[in-house]
Amino acid sequence: MEPADSPTSPDRPVAGTDADTDADAGGGTGGETVRDTRAGVATDAGTDDRAGDGVAMTPLDRPFGMPGRPLRSNPFMFGLTGALGVLTAWLLVQAIASAGSALVLIVVSLFLAIGLNPAVEALQRRNLSRRVAITIVFGSVIAFFVAFGLAVVPPLTEQTTGFFGHLPEYVQQLQNHPLIRSVDERYQVLDKLQQYVTGDKLATQMFGGLLGVASILISALFSGFTLLILTLYFLGSLNSIKETAYRFVPRSRRTRVRLLGDEIINQIGGYVAGNLIISLIAGVVTFLFLSMLKVPYALALAIFVAVTDLIPLAGAVIGAVVASGVGFLVSVQVGVACTVFFIIYQQVENYWISPKVFKSSVDVPPVATIVGALLGGALLGIVGALLGIPLAAALLLIAREVVMPRQDRL
Repeated sequence: MEPADSPTSPDRPVAGTDADTDADAGGGTGGETVRDTRAGVATDAGTDDRAGDGVAMTPLDRPFGMPGRPLRSNPFMFGLTGALGVLTAWLLVQAIASAGSALVLIVVSLFLAIGLNPAVEALQRRNLSRRVAITIVFGSVIAFFVAFGLAVVPPLTEQTTGFFGHLPEYVQQLQNHPLIRSVDERYQVLDKLQQYVTGDKLATQMFGGLLGVASILISALFSGFTLLILTLYFLGSLNSIKETAYRFVPRSRRTRVRLLGDEIINQIGGYVAGNLIISLIAGVVTFLFLSMLKVPYALALAIFVAVTDLIPLAGAVIGAVVASGVGFLVSVQVGVACTVFFIIYQQVENYWISPKVFKSSVDVPPVATIVGALLGGALLGIVGALLGIPLAAALLLIAREVVMPRQDRL
């Protein structure tokens, strides 16, 4: 037999039954019994059930009174909520548009940090600390930009100064040409051009143009410095950033998301590292060829070809056109030789070097490569073209590992 005071004894009412409710309503709290028509039970007006766990809340717990019924069916509140949502979305779009340049810098910095991370991890596997590995890799990047500036800026400055210094002589040489002389006799074009060159108007416009160029250069230097600082920061805290991002995923899916995320990061890093290797090969081969033909400023042209080769689709063509144009200034034979060289090298790079380099890092079909580069370039210009191919690889990985298996189960 059960004891008389057992919780399940028939003589004792069970907690939460009508007997308890009536007893409490009659004199337990002295409050007024109010029947809640929504729940179908009697509750005390002076108490409240906190979160439905059976813990009664007294008026002291709510000094400002009990909350009323939600205004879900109020048309005014519905319209106000919708208007606030539209306003918030519009302000968010305006904020993103205003901070577009900063967001591009952040995305490019993160992209570069992910791309440089494989080199850092390779140095770590040689028993170097991550801090020392980051210092070596980042120092190499800075050294490359310094070499690029030292190789490109002095020739450009010298050529620009020489061109403007000899501009009156060029005009005088044009006057000696028979065809141009006949045109000049009709319209006096060269006289006006010579007056414009030797007058004060050109100097004034050049001064204003130089100020504009100076402001653009200062802005570019500031953006480059900011890009380097952000890249260094992201490279140093890349592991903590990844772990923090994975914490936002539910625990039940965290392992799979971690595996997919690490694979995407590895593919992006492999793409950036492979692209840098291909550009380095292009620069070295171009320097050797131009030096053999004794083309002036071979180092500056080789670095320019290497940098433009980073741009998908059109970058190699831009570098080849500029280098071949300088070759034509030397002689027609040198220009033709440069043109033939770049045509042959591009075939070798596209069909032999690139497949060898990207074989183990990024597996993207050629169609996806072209589409990703075109869409990225249309959205964000050169930066978008650089980001388009690894993002296409990431989307293909997610589609292959997540979307397609889910569709096969349905």
